[in-house]
Amino acid sequence: MIQLDKREDFPFSSNPFGLVYENAITENKENEVQIHPITYQLNGIKIASNIYTPKNYSKDKRYPAIVIAVPNGAVKEQAAGLYGQRLAEKGYITIVSDCMFFGESEGMPRQQDIPYYRIEDIRGMIDAIFSFPGVDSQRIYGLGICGGGGYMLSCGQMDKRLKKIATVSMFNTGAVRRESFQNSQADTVLKRLHEVASIREKELNEDTLIYNANMTEMKPEVGHQLPIEMYREGYEYYVETHFHPNSHSCFLQRNLMDLMVYDPVQFMYLLDQPLLMMAGDHADTNYMSEQAFELAITTKEKELYYLKDATHIQTYYKESVVKEAIEKLDIFYK
Repeated sequence: MIQLDKREDFPFSSNPFGLVYENAITENKENEVQIHPITYQLNGIKIASNIYTPKNYSKDKRYPAIVIAVPNGAVKEQAAGLYGQRLAEKGYITIVSDCMFFGESEGMPRQQDIPYYRIEDIRGMIDAIFSFPGVDSQRIYGLGICGGGGYMLSCGQMDKRLKKIATVSMFNTGAVRRESFQNSQADTVLKRLHEVASIREKELNEDTLIYNANMTEMKPEVGHQLPIEMYREGYEYYVETHFHPNSHSCFLQRNLMDLMVYDPVQFMYLLDQPLLMMAGDHADTNYMSEQAFELAITTKEKELYYLKDATHIQTYYKESVVKEAIEKLDIFYK
């Protein structure tokens, strides 16, 4: 059994719990949805996490639970936290954790983005929620947002403790790192892999760490002119409207060795749990969800659902879109 420890340190003080989404919890009130900041150990690394409990929560009752995987580079206080709180309002116990090497979680070097670790982050959340009082171990479900959606699919293929799998704006991190957005650099994969090998050699020779460009350090005139809508709106979300000091878009360049040979849809036939995939009807990333959905040939229950009037990033925060998504998730999980 994993030991869960209360977490008392909240470095971002505009909200007592560091939350940056709209209508976030500011204090734990009796008989209302509450947030429980905790830590636990995963492969010797301390993980920082928030668990949300529903109204009138009792340790003596049994509740369905949802593990929620964050978007790439995001932290638990942003979009995943919003979904965690809203689903707790529907009666679920939810858990959202910072990934190893990111946010408040420990692990060195920082911003180490390797698919194995992202999948292990989800399995660690499953381990942790098993230990939480009141959780029904036969009703543990998964939800992944953006890059977390791809990793949630991979985890569902492996870990059958997850009884149902859902994604919002699923982002195929491996395919984008390999072929770039909408396969625009498919002809330069080998060239870029050779470049990554040179980067790793340079790190060793110069005893340094080399990261890709950090969106949070971009100037507005650059961020607002990014050529892809998802990245432009991502700049606005992460830098201007929902900034959190622990959230960084950068990762170690050498991680491309692992990212470029990863693909969450490669083994979709191994996913036999009920599957719900949601995407904004105006999102430029829809092709990723559509491909994964088509390859989910084993599950007997699956649905691809388009959220109304939504781009990719708007599924993170836009009130009408999130409300629609939560209603759909609640029907699916129940």
